[in-house]
Amino acid sequence: MSRVFRGTRVLLQAAKAATKPSSASTATTAAPAATSKKKPSIAAAAAAKPKKTRSPSTPNSGIFKLTPVSPALHDFLGASEASRSDAVKKVWDYIKLHNLQNPANKREINCDEKLKTLFEGKDKVEMLEIARILSRHFVKTG
Repeated sequence: MSRVFRGTRVLLQAAKAATKPSSASTATTAAPAATSKKKPSIAAAAAAKPKKTRSPSTPNSGIFKLTPVSPALHDFLGASEASRSDAVKKVWDYIKLHNLQNPANKREINCDEKLKTLFEGKDKVEMLEIARILSRHFVKTG
């Protein structure tokens, strides 16, 4: 027999014996032999190790940081400071509320007059452009 299949008969016998309810006595005799040759499973080893937890991202860093916004974005959001993630969320809420996505191409946004003030006067904007164009509306602080 090859190395790959060595010991599988013992494991299969233990599994068959465990599934049969009438042969409870054979299951108890076959199970100790099978468990002595088994290596601990990866899941059991992972459960034994304490998991490393990352600290939750603070609301004062990265895209969650409140930064001053341009007058055009201030008029749209109604706030003088906003985080990048909140601004993108509110723009998407506006797009979905006014049904501005192109039904034929969902990646394309048809801008109305309010969005044209934000998106440099463009009639259509791709969905991946939204965050890039909005980044110009956040005032850089040194």
